[in-house]
Amino acid sequence: MKRIYTLLSTAALVCPVAVEAQEAVSTDTPNVVYIMADDLGIGDLGCYGQRQIKTPNIDEIAHNGMKFMQHYSGSTVSAPSRCALLTGKHMGHAAIRGNAKVNGSDGLPYETPLPEGEITVANLFKQRDYATACVGKWGLGGPGTEGMPNKHGFDYFYGYLGQGFAHNYYPEFLHENDRKIMLNGKAYSHDLILEKALAFIDQHADEPFFLYFSPTLPHADLDAVQEAMDEYEGDFCETPFDGKTGGYKVQPSPRAAYAAMVTYLDKSVGLIMQKLKEYGLYDNTIVVFTSDNGVHAEGGHDPYYFDSNGPFRGQKRDLYEGGVRTPFVVQWPSVIPEGTVTAHLSAFWDFLPTMGELLDICIPDDVDGLSYLPTLTGKGEQRQHGSIYYEFFEFGGKQSILTPDGWKLIRLEVSKPEKTYEELYNIYTDPGETTNVIKQYPETATRLRKLMDSQRAENERFHF
Repeated sequence: MKRIYTLLSTAALVCPVAVEAQEAVSTDTPNVVYIMADDLGIGDLGCYGQRQIKTPNIDEIAHNGMKFMQHYSGSTVSAPSRCALLTGKHMGHAAIRGNAKVNGSDGLPYETPLPEGEITVANLFKQRDYATACVGKWGLGGPGTEGMPNKHGFDYFYGYLGQGFAHNYYPEFLHENDRKIMLNGKAYSHDLILEKALAFIDQHADEPFFLYFSPTLPHADLDAVQEAMDEYEGDFCETPFDGKTGGYKVQPSPRAAYAAMVTYLDKSVGLIMQKLKEYGLYDNTIVVFTSDNGVHAEGGHDPYYFDSNGPFRGQKRDLYEGGVRTPFVVQWPSVIPEGTVTAHLSAFWDFLPTMGELLDICIPDDVDGLSYLPTLTGKGEQRQHGSIYYEFFEFGGKQSILTPDGWKLIRLEVSKPEKTYEELYNIYTDPGETTNVIKQYPETATRLRKLMDSQRAENERFHF
């Protein structure tokens, strides 16, 4: 344990005290594969009700394991959501709370770097001698900055360091660790990213590993390989996208393209599962599938056509449920019974403490997350969140807070005090957030307002 105390010398530690959950797990150290789609809606998967887009492999994870019905992303956009996942801190305390750009050593714009000294879940895995990799999109700092993956616990990185470049599926370059790999627009990036993820499993099949697989599908551009398009071309009434907004490419068949991208992602999940079986790792590997935030409406995608946000209001960049409630399915065949469904209230910032408990490792005491290992194993006492808090700095500034009794306060136009207003909903009686009841329940609004204000600390880079 000496090394972790060196790494965490600037922070107090919280050590696992509940051992009941670990008594039920395999004696072999489980591998962990965390798969995070980009801008995929909760309604885009068959296991959450989708009927037009085929996702059999992801649905199989839900069938073989556990489906969470109330899991929340780290944020309503990409970079801060990834920060919350890796550091265990919600948007009131996270170092990265928006998609603000900082130039890398190559002079190009990347996202704000994750600060030196931030402890990530990958750092925890290294304490147990896991091989670690992030393959896909990083979004937490570019070349030459303190935010590079290898400075935050990852042995290997391949993909897009900056998410702006990830809007193009035929990019000029990707990065392998700190080396720029020139592609000159001649390769479909997802195929290369998947190839590297599978190769990582090949290379580390005889030792414990943590693979953070973060593909860019189905983020716009709406751009699928022809093999994937063939499955859906002509199936839907289409409104061609002319490419005149958002900087995205022309797409004559946006609905077919979006469906094709989701199914192509699903097939990639199937190939990862097949690879685990090939090495006899399937039963002792925790596989998670989720999305970084709500569905997008960019590049010609119409989320309402596929009911991509399910029964919920809003989408990416909203703090309504459709912007932050995400699909979350977990398979661990040696531990989780088939077909389990849970209503446990959980969020991205719970992943770090969950892995801390799994690995029996002390974690920083300033994390906001709570381990959901007892929910996965059915052993031990499951702690509950007192609230789920968000803040977001685009579109005038937004905040929200949700409590376990279903009450949710949303504050809008936060950056303009003279225009700031609030909305109140109960998502258990009104899951679509259709009726603002703030005038009917002023005492509830006051209670949530005070709680909201207690959940944040100022951040010099991200402030209202």
